[in-house]
Amino acid sequence: MLHCPRRDLTNLDTQDLLTETQLLVMPSSHRFAGRTRVCLPDLVGEPLPRWPGASAGDSHGPQVHDLVQLLHLIALRRMVAVLPSSIRGQLRDDLVAVPVDDAEPTTLVLAWPEHATSPALAPFVRAAAAVAGKATGHGR
Repeated sequence: MLHCPRRDLTNLDTQDLLTETQLLVMPSSHRFAGRTRVCLPDLVGEPLPRWPGASAGDSHGPQVHDLVQLLHLIALRRMVAVLPSSIRGQLRDDLVAVPVDDAEPTTLVLAWPEHATSPALAPFVRAAAAVAGKATGHGR
């Protein structure tokens, strides 16, 4: 499972599962913690996470390898992060999240090597899409 547009999907087949807005996740003591929303220009100069293999872009915070490390570094006030809104349910008590109005939505996709021939793949993809559809209210 990958989030787009952040991941390169070259040589992969995909099935979109869920499109969601993005949130700024920050420590509860951050200067933006009391806001109801922010915009990307507000984040200029804020330390953002760097993921291995990703282009640097505007990220100039510590390199992170997984979600647990990321949330810990945010709680330590080492960075903030713009993340899909589904993260809200995984936030610690010392973190807050506010919508980023002008952030591009992200899409959670199921990805597998193109030309894969496993007989279990197609039923699995259909089941994942059906579960995602029910979770978002778009199921049959």
